Amino acid sequence: MADFVLVHGAWAGAWAWKRVLPGLWSAGHRAFAVSLSGVGERSHAMSPQIRLDTHIADVHAVIEAEELQGALLVGHSYAGMVITGVADRLADSGRLRHLVYLDAVVPQPHESWSSGHAADTRAARRKAIAESGVIPPTDPSAFGLEGDDRAWVLRRQTPQPGAVYDDALDFDPARVARWPRTFIDCTRPALATIAVMRQRVRAEPGWNVVEIATGHLAMVSAPQALLQALLRAAA
Repeated sequence: MADFVLVHGAWAGAWAWKRVLPGLWSAGHRAFAVSLSGVGERSHAMSPQIRLDTHIADVHAVIEAEELQGALLVGHSYAGMVITGVADRLADSGRLRHLVYLDAVVPQPHESWSSGHAADTRAARRKAIAESGVIPPTDPSAFGLEGDDRAWVLRRQTPQPGAVYDDALDFDPARVARWPRTFIDCTRPALATIAVMRQRVRAEPGWNVVEIATGHLAMVSAPQALLQALLRAAA
């Protein structure tokens, strides 16, 4: 049996893992889906004070409260920033055993979520933050979703706290690299804002790269393929 901690990306919540959780449970594992402050069912707590460190603390708190040992920590998209911060905090604790970056940001020290984005993306998001304090959700069609899947995600998405966008993460890469690390690359369609990360994990040693021919929200569009990738990481 393994423990999984699943951390959603921008605009989502614990709901994003609804199609993956039953498979983990039926395989005999425990799985905890975290909702980060200000989004999902915690959107009522939206605040300008929510920072990257807030989200790191959200996940850290679940791991400590559940007294997890040797957990697989899975971060989707923006949450690659979050799980990297958590891993740095817990490097000496025995709480973790494997890091899984699901089409996620893989930061280097002092980088932010925005660091890997094209100039026009950064400009558009910073403009939205300056006007409203949040980043409005991206239409799920950009992630290859159509029909009922697109509608399901569209009605659940909530704005992302804007202050997390340019928050830089200070961490020790040697501490984070002590665990096995898997990058799950969602290739059809490949999301442009993850392009830098795809190249990075193939250039750096120590990464296991798994490709899934689906869009960025693999937990929605290809839950069984994602489930199998997670189960292999736990094996």
